[in-house]
Amino acid sequence: MKERVRACTACHGKEGVATNQGYFPRIAGKPAVYLYNQLRHFREGRRQNPAMRHLLSHMSDAYLMDIAQYFSALDLPYPPPEPTTVTPRLLARGAQLVRQGDKQRDIPACTACHGAAMTGRLPATPGLLGLPRDYVVAQIGAWRTGSRHADTPDCMAHVAQRLSQDDIHAVSQWLAAQPVPSMGHPAAPGRQTTGVACRGDTH
Repeated sequence: MKERVRACTACHGKEGVATNQGYFPRIAGKPAVYLYNQLRHFREGRRQNPAMRHLLSHMSDAYLMDIAQYFSALDLPYPPPEPTTVTPRLLARGAQLVRQGDKQRDIPACTACHGAAMTGRLPATPGLLGLPRDYVVAQIGAWRTGSRHADTPDCMAHVAQRLSQDDIHAVSQWLAAQPVPSMGHPAAPGRQTTGVACRGDTH
């Protein structure tokens, strides 16, 4: 399988660990169902990336699951976060949105779906720590513009529409500044509490 996924590691880094900079997310250690869903979404055009769609266009669902399970099983350490230069006030706003949301604007806390430690939740919700800041901004932007979709109901599409540009900046900066606890393992399955129906196959 290691030989079969060389096309993946060309962009996502050796063993899928990527880096915490740029636009290529880490895929090592992510929940297998999440990875499988994203591979399907690229293949079917729910996520827009011509190279990914071309690569996956002739792969079966079973083959996509093999890829997903391979990367999900890689239990590798995360690098330390990059130093931040933004103000403490901005980071505090990001932390508030991540941990508490904004009830007045009907914005749920990120932790409601992605776990209290923000390392994801099984079976299909990814962690948000250890991702490049630019990648987080780009994905929220893709939901805002309708160029990215998840299976119905698409909870992130609803959440993204309620976030301002300042919110997105604050959240992405706070997430990028946080170390990943332990090995960053996803939490056990649990009930999401956002008030927005969510399949948990986002990001």
